[in-house]
Parts: sequence; C-alpha cells; structure tokens
Amino acid sequence: MNAYILVLAGFGALVLLTAWLPMLLKELPLSLPIFCVGLGAVIFSLPPVPGIAPHPQEHLAITERLTEFIVIIALMGAGLKLDRPLAWASCMLTWRLLGIAMPLTIAALAILGHTLLGLGAATAILLAASLAPTDPVLASDVQVGPPGEGMEDEVRFTLTSEAGLNDGLAFPFVNLAVALALASQSGEPWLLHWLSVDVIWKLGAGVAMGWVVGRILGWLTFRLPNRAKLSRTGDGFVALGITCLAYGLTEMVHGYGFLAVFVAALGLRSVERNHEYHEKLHDFVEQLERLLMMVLLVIFGGALAEGGLLILNWQVVLYAILAIFLVRPLIGWISLLGRDQKWDEKAVISFFGIRGLGSAYYLAYGLNHASFEEPHLLWGTMGLIVLISIVLHGTTVTPIMRYLDRQRQKGGDAADAAGPTHVEPAPASALSSHRTG
Repeated sequence: MNAYILVLAGFGALVLLTAWLPMLLKELPLSLPIFCVGLGAVIFSLPPVPGIAPHPQEHLAITERLTEFIVIIALMGAGLKLDRPLAWASCMLTWRLLGIAMPLTIAALAILGHTLLGLGAATAILLAASLAPTDPVLASDVQVGPPGEGMEDEVRFTLTSEAGLNDGLAFPFVNLAVALALASQSGEPWLLHWLSVDVIWKLGAGVAMGWVVGRILGWLTFRLPNRAKLSRTGDGFVALGITCLAYGLTEMVHGYGFLAVFVAALGLRSVERNHEYHEKLHDFVEQLERLLMMVLLVIFGGALAEGGLLILNWQVVLYAILAIFLVRPLIGWISLLGRDQKWDEKAVISFFGIRGLGSAYYLAYGLNHASFEEPHLLWGTMGLIVLISIVLHGTTVTPIMRYLDRQRQKGGDAADAAGPTHVEPAPASALSSHRTG
C-alpha cells in the first residue's frame, strides 16, 4: 500500500477525531490527550507499523521545531483567553508561582537528578528546567474559558497566567544548563554573559517586543477607520499571523519569543478588551492547537510503545513519582502560604502542574545547543513524567474542577441568603460596552 495514501487517510481520520472527541469525552473522566497517547501506542504496535516509531533523540531538530510551534500557538490562545488585566496587585498567586515555586522546583528537581539519576550539574539543571514549567498545551482543561465567557475564578486564572508566563521564564534556566555544559568543555567564563544576556536582555526584550507588537497590531485591528481595521475581515487565522510575527521579531533581537507571544496576546486584548473579534481569534487558535496536539501526542504514544522512549528502572520511576506527587504540590503550596485563599483552591493550584509538550521542546532545545550526558535517560525520564501527568491530571481534572465550582456556588448561595449589601452604582462610562463590529 502507498505510504502517502495511508498517511493521508490517517490524517483525515485524525482531523475528524479532533472535532468529535472533545464532545464525546466532555462528560467522562477521560481527557483528549489520554486518548491520543493510547491511540498512538495502538497504531505503532500494529504488525505493519513497528520499527518506524520515532525516538525524539534521533530527530532533535524536527522535535524542537514541532514542539516549538505548538507551544507558541498555545501561548497565544492562553493570552487571548484572559479577560482581566494581568496586574501586579490582583495576580499575586501567579507571581508567587513564578517567582517562588518555579525556581525552587528547578532546584529540587536538579538535586534529585544528581542524587537519584547520577547526572552532572549541567544535565541535572537541563532536565529540571525542562520539567518545571506548567504546559500551556495540555493545561487547557484547567484554564479559563474563551474570551468574554466570564469563567475566570482565581484557580483557573492563576493556572492560565502561570502557563502563559512560565514557559518564557524557564528559558534562563535552560540556557544556564547550556552555558555550564559549554563552559565545561571550553573553560571560558560564563556567568556574566548568562546574567546580562540570557536573563536581563532576553527577558526584557521578550516583554517589550511582545507588548509593542501586541499594541500595534491591536491598533491595526481595532482602531483604524472602519473599512481598514483587521477586525472587519472576521478571519480567525489573523491570530496565527500575530503569533508568528511576535515570535519571529522577538527572536530576531535575541529575546524570548515564548514570553513575547503571550505578552502580545495580552497587549492585543488591552487595546479593545471586550470586542467580539477576540472570540474568532481564540476559536481558530484553539482548533489549530488541538489538531497539532493530537498529531504530536499520537507520535508520543508511538515513541513510548515502540520507539524505545519509555525507561522504567527504579531510579527513573522514583524520580518521576517524586517530581509529580511531591515536588510540585509541596513547593506550590509553600509558595502560596500567607495568601487569603481557601485551602482546597491552593491545593488544586499546587497539584495541577501539568507537564507536556513544552518539556519536550526545552529538552530538544538544550540537547541541540550543547553536549549533555545520558540523552536517552533524559528523554526516558521526561517521557515517563509526561505520561503520568497526562493520565493523572487528565482523569482528575473534571471531578476536581466540578467540585470547586460546586463549592463556589455554595459560597455564592450563602452570600445571597445573608441579604443584599449596599453597593454604590458604577458610573455610566464603566458600564458601556465595546462589543462593536
């Protein structure tokens, strides 16, 4: 049978499943990523297929680019979802997860990598930095709803904004591992360059470029005369152009493109926060993200089943268990101490540190830019952690988020029963709507 025809038919079936499965699985404690990984494992285990299941180490450049593309698509989607501004005072849970939980998580995972897996400093840091960020691709079930739907409780908002920002903020630690690996071979000093370029310049350039691109494109989209503004097109694929432009321009000035894409989405929303065109942009991004996710997770399932990706020695298994069940939940909880938040909401925020395709990107990026020991061990450890995360979080997200919604509903009903409180009427300008065509 012609391989091209077989792939074409398989892709067509996958596209149809992309549209159909979310509706079918909505009421079940089973997520789309779980189905995709299982489907990949089955497909690549069929008699005509074994032997062609890819291992990411054998295709590093392709792995890096494919995962890079889906991550920037997911970051644009996450930014477009957020209805409220990402302000300092109102987003303290997010800042604590980024400023406290993520560095401590990287430190803890690096120490475990050294002691349990016997990795050197640079390799342990690379693995830890790859596993630290919450994945924006697989975290959609715990994120806020589409633009304008108002599904922005504190848990969903915090997990969405964390997933949007920590992919960019993990990059300095990945580059730290690369710098250490290169310095071990050349003996050249690295600290000053890493601090000035990889931390200060690239982070600053990512935020600045993302905000400028987002604001300019927001003006072109919403502020030009009616005939000329981009929103008049009604085309959702404009979001893809914004994503690639923000990412490409930022990478040209050696900034962090991941950070720029998310910030560009925030900048775009800030120009005209409540415009209905945001929904079309978001819908297109969500559909593209879901399709790419299914393709990559099917390949991931094949690599686990037949590609030699899965490693199950006791050191790797223990590392994975500690990373998922101890490190993220405990450090996440510690980072939120002192905040006036219900214990169950803190627990959910700490628990849902989902690992996924972003980890594969960072690992491929690091291995492409320097020489590290035990690359197959790194991939095997990452693969097991992502697999456990997909199954664990995919089966628990629906009942847990429903529980939180019920608790919030009970709290709202109790507040209503206590009687009305006097609220000063808002000025008319604050009530005006901007949902214009």
